[in-house]
Amino acid sequence: MTLLQDISSQILQSRYRAARLVNRELLLLYFTVGKRLSEKVAAEKWGAKVLEQLSADLQNQLPGLRGFSYRNLRNMRQFAEAYSQLIADPSYSQVPIEDNQSESIWQIPSAKLSDQDFKVFVGLGFSHHILLLNRCHDLEERLFYMRKAVANQWTHEMLDWQIKARLYQKQGQLPNNFEQTLSEPLKVTALQAFKDEYLLDFINVEKDDERVVEKGIVQNIREFILKMGTGFSFVGNQYRLVIDEQEFFVDLLFFNRQLQCLVAVELKRSEFKPEYLGQLSFYVNVLNDLVRLPHENPSIGILLCKEKSNAIVEYAFQGYNTPMGVATYQLSSDLPEHLRDVLPDPEALKKLLD
Repeated sequence: MTLLQDISSQILQSRYRAARLVNRELLLLYFTVGKRLSEKVAAEKWGAKVLEQLSADLQNQLPGLRGFSYRNLRNMRQFAEAYSQLIADPSYSQVPIEDNQSESIWQIPSAKLSDQDFKVFVGLGFSHHILLLNRCHDLEERLFYMRKAVANQWTHEMLDWQIKARLYQKQGQLPNNFEQTLSEPLKVTALQAFKDEYLLDFINVEKDDERVVEKGIVQNIREFILKMGTGFSFVGNQYRLVIDEQEFFVDLLFFNRQLQCLVAVELKRSEFKPEYLGQLSFYVNVLNDLVRLPHENPSIGILLCKEKSNAIVEYAFQGYNTPMGVATYQLSSDLPEHLRDVLPDPEALKKLLD
């Protein structure tokens, strides 16, 4: 690594840590203010006019103050009331300065939030939290979107779009035949490992060509693995299989550590057709016989299509004894126009993760 790259990496890492700390402090401040407002409203029957006047008085007291409009004060109260049972009452005067001490600001009841989920909680922006409070009334659903938003660096607009796309409701909805083809522990893990739909927002092509999409995935393999989920490692693309002197090529081949198996991914830039499963099943069977190691579990095939009918997929599965699933994918060019410019920049994300 050159000196320039080293310094650039340090700057990006430092900015990222500083942004995390600033966000955490803001959340703590908003929670504390919101809690006091909630208590006052309950005790003294405050109405909207009082909050409006408080916002104006704060502006007079601290000219140029931002973030304390009437609307935001109301949001702070909503934020505090929603999570007052989840998070112990913080003491703002005892905020530590060092990052490695800041976890002690809020105590985490183990029955409610794990340490990891607490880090996710304080890593999410306030506007994201308010969006989730207004759109998701179930804590588990909110936590699901929090984890996804932090892991994928979603903007407010992208989070909103994912909620409208009902991503939470679609989890575990991948059409598959795992129940009939995998052992009891593996079928549960497989359902958790794969999604019903993948947002490949790092690829922006208009051409309906699987090879073009495949090239985009390989060129951005790190982003694709992040979209795939936990435990995936890339084996290769156009993975060559030779049977009776004939060559066959798997579009994308992965290995999953949680499942301890090979995962063959076939791309189809078109609507699902039953015959696609025959090709995928063939590849999975060959991988099991010629590539799989003795200690590994049976290989799994995942078909990525542009569109699918779940009813047709379910009928198509009948008669196959190889574990397979059928998911859809969307490229950046498939997204609504107003969202294309707000997606995280892949190169910036790479630098942040390095």
